[in-house]
Amino acid sequence: MKIYCFLGNIGKEYEKTRHNVGFLCGDFLREKLNFSEWKKEKKFFGEIAEGMVNGEKTLFLKPHTYMNASGKSLLAVHQFYKTEISDICVIYDDKDMVLEKIRYRKKGSSGGQNGIKNIISVFGTDEISRIKIGVGNEKQVYFNDTADFVLSKFSSDELSFLETDIFPQVFTLL
Repeated sequence: MKIYCFLGNIGKEYEKTRHNVGFLCGDFLREKLNFSEWKKEKKFFGEIAEGMVNGEKTLFLKPHTYMNASGKSLLAVHQFYKTEISDICVIYDDKDMVLEKIRYRKKGSSGGQNGIKNIISVFGTDEISRIKIGVGNEKQVYFNDTADFVLSKFSSDELSFLETDIFPQVFTLL
């Protein structure tokens, strides 16, 4: 079984923000792949959707622990299903990459992203696959604080670009 963990924050105020690009991608892929509807699971501290990718049972996870504690949710799913760490992939935002970029890595540092930093800490290894989606743009220089930028909303043009160009590229990496 494969587990794809899409990072973001729950709550209306975080919808369509740069920091929630993982959740947005998960919603897009769940629909494209005809996965089950999102279902809240208390034991996993989040929502899950199930389906098949390349003939293999696959679980999508959206942690409800907020970004900085994402590892708690992912660890609960990993332990429940007794998966290998190599069967996990985390999808999240990267403010240091422009919106046109995505990057797949099998391991590496957190790059300062708090969700992946927590996952690395909880799992005790940086050998967790990840897909980073660039959310940076020329406007970020006008923000005094990184948090303010990543919690800013995407424009309608940016959201459209994500759905037509970026999320389909993530699909090819699954």
